[in-house]
Amino acid sequence: MAKFLSVSARAGVAKVLDPVGAWLVRHGISANTVTLVGTGAVVAGAAFLVTRGELLWGLVVITVSVFTDLLDGSMARTQGKPNRFGALLDSTMDRVADGAILGCLAYWLAVSGQPVSATACVISLVAAQTISYVKARAEGLGASCEVGVAERAERLIILGVGTLLWLFGVPYALAIALWILAAATVFTVGQRIWHVRGQLNGEAS
Repeated sequence: MAKFLSVSARAGVAKVLDPVGAWLVRHGISANTVTLVGTGAVVAGAAFLVTRGELLWGLVVITVSVFTDLLDGSMARTQGKPNRFGALLDSTMDRVADGAILGCLAYWLAVSGQPVSATACVISLVAAQTISYVKARAEGLGASCEVGVAERAERLIILGVGTLLWLFGVPYALAIALWILAAATVFTVGQRIWHVRGQLNGEAS
């Protein structure tokens, strides 16, 4: 269901962002520039706001990360030609943005006396990076790895909803969301490894 919702949301937002992406391309702005600027904004926002517990602004940081990811994709589609370096840069900057968001949130949770939630955040950070590594390594070995209950969009949705509920005064909403996120990301790592194991073992036999 989460994957369906994220795909549906992407399709709806793309209708809005595609004209923006086309306008940027016409004015000589590349998708790679948008990727780098967006990532810089996310890292700066996480470092200077999330670490101080400004979680409302943290939601803005997450939103910038999501929309930048969608916008550079719209621009790539507008250009109508594959850009393998752009795909590499986009994936790398996604990892940087995710690391900044979760790392800075873990720091704030730790220094504000919430070590249990900070632990969940660190688990989510490590597992999220591992999810991407498993896919990259699998594809390097010639296997497909298009599986996972908690891909990037789902992870940001869980974190964003938990933060929003906490800001509206729902007790433990952020802590619960972080542990759901931790469980989902760890499960996804195992899910991907198991999926690729079947392919590679079948190839060996």
